[in-house]
Amino acid sequence: MTIPARAQAIAAGTPRSLRIHRVQTGASFAGVYWRDGRYDRDALRQLDVVFGDPSMNETTPMDPRLFDVLFTVANELDADESYEVISGYRAPETNAARARQSRRVSRVSLHMSGMAADVRLPGQQSMGIARKAADMQIGGVGLYRRDGFVHLDCGPARRW
Repeated sequence: MTIPARAQAIAAGTPRSLRIHRVQTGASFAGVYWRDGRYDRDALRQLDVVFGDPSMNETTPMDPRLFDVLFTVANELDADESYEVISGYRAPETNAARARQSRRVSRVSLHMSGMAADVRLPGQQSMGIARKAADMQIGGVGLYRRDGFVHLDCGPARRW
């Protein structure tokens, strides 16, 4: 399956930017994270903080491909809003606690590897975000309609 907008952006070397707001902490990022054929290290460090685990006050280097997934989905949806991040990196202790509370939390979650985020885009329906991301087959997509968010990751293409 082709992804015209993503392919054009990558081929043209167009800068990639994100607008992110972390729900629990109020931390945010708005800016370019990739330009001139490479990731901006300062921007990635800022994003690591925004996506960190607030319950453990812990960060990890996030996989920059996750940001490419978020950029591509927002670009394809023509969305200008900031992503609202409900969950980014999860320390193993946080993930284990969540897995004990809900069967829907994987004990080997990509959140623990900095490869996943649970997000909302104001003005976009979670079903629409999930469908668009799943159609593009650029990573994992989980729809949590009852909770009002979508899981996106940069792992293998799959959906639930």
